[in-house]
Amino acid sequence: MFAAATKSFVKQVGDGGRLVPVPSLSEADKYQPLSLVVKKKRCFLFPRYKFTSTPFTLKDILLGDREISAGISSYQLLNYEDESDVSLYGRRGNHIVNDVGINVTGSDSIAVKASFGVVTKHEVEVSTLLKEITTRKINFDHSLIRQSKSSRKAVLCVVMESIRTTRQCSLSVHAGIRGEAMRFHFMDEQNPKGRDKAIVFPAHTTIAFSVFELFIYLDGAFDLCVTSVSKGGFEKEETATFALLYRLRNILFERNRRVMDAISRSQLYLDDLFSDYYDKPLSMSDISLKEGTHIRVNLLNHNIPKGPCILCGMGNFKRETVYGCFQCSVDGQKYVRLHAVPCFDVWHKRMK
Repeated sequence: MFAAATKSFVKQVGDGGRLVPVPSLSEADKYQPLSLVVKKKRCFLFPRYKFTSTPFTLKDILLGDREISAGISSYQLLNYEDESDVSLYGRRGNHIVNDVGINVTGSDSIAVKASFGVVTKHEVEVSTLLKEITTRKINFDHSLIRQSKSSRKAVLCVVMESIRTTRQCSLSVHAGIRGEAMRFHFMDEQNPKGRDKAIVFPAHTTIAFSVFELFIYLDGAFDLCVTSVSKGGFEKEETATFALLYRLRNILFERNRRVMDAISRSQLYLDDLFSDYYDKPLSMSDISLKEGTHIRVNLLNHNIPKGPCILCGMGNFKRETVYGCFQCSVDGQKYVRLHAVPCFDVWHKRMK
C-alpha cells in the first residue's frame, strides 16, 4: 500500500526518471542524503533495478574520521493529494490487494487515496561534495565494500536527494465497483466487511529519493557518476593495466618527440655552422696555420684521447672523434679534433 502510493507519486512528479520510490515504510528513514544504497539488476527480463538500503553513510566507507563538509539544502516542493481508481485486473491492483489484504469480493476496482500534504526536497550540495572527495579514499576493509566488490551485479550508490512529508499523512484503500461513490474509512472497526484499509504514518517520512552511482578505482580513489551515461562499479585490474600501458605509450611518444625535436635543432645548428665556414672567410685570430700540407691523422696514435669535434661536437649531442689535424691550433691547443668527413674538409676549405 505504501509502495503503491510512493510509486504513484514518483510517476506523477517525474523528474526525468531520476527519482526512485521508497519501497517500504519500515525502511523510509534509511534513504537520507549521503546514505548508501545498493543497486542491483533483477534479471534480463526486468529492465528496472532494485535498490536495497544499508545502515551506512558515505563517511563510513572512507578512510579517516573527518566528517563530510558538504551541506544539505531544503525547500518546499509541492502539495500532494491524490485519489485514483485502480482496476483489480491490472498488475498494480493485484499488488495492492496482496499488500494490504483487502476483501475484494464483488468488486472490480480499488480506490486509493494518498494525502501527503506539503512535501519538501532535501539535496546535497554537489559541487562542494565533488571538491571534497578528490582528497578522500575508500576503505577496502569495510564489510560493505568487500561484499559489493564480490558481487558482479551490485553497484554502490550514495543518496543525493530525498523527498519527505512535513506532517502526519494517511493512505486509504476501498474496494468497490467502478462508478460507485468511493468511501474511505481510517479505522477497521467502522468497516466490518474488510472492504476498507487505512494507514497513518508520521511526519518527516521519506517517500522518494535519487542517487549517484560510485565508481571506485583500485587505489581507493572514487568518482560520483553525475550523469546517466557514466556507470558505477569497481575498476577491473585488466582495465587498470590497459590504462597504465596507455599512459606509458603516451610517455614514450612524448619522449620520442622531444628527442626528434632536439635532433632537428642540432641539425639546424650544424647547418648554420657549416654554412658559416663555407660562406665566410676564416678568422686568423682564432686559427693559426703552419707551413706545409694539412694532414688528417688519428690522434690515438699520438696518445690523445677521443673527444668532441670542434665543429659538430658543440651542440646538444656531443659527437666525438679520434681524428684531427696537427697543422691547426685553437686557443693555444696544438691540434684540432675533426671528423674525417665532412668536418675536416669544411674546416680547411677556405685555407687552400
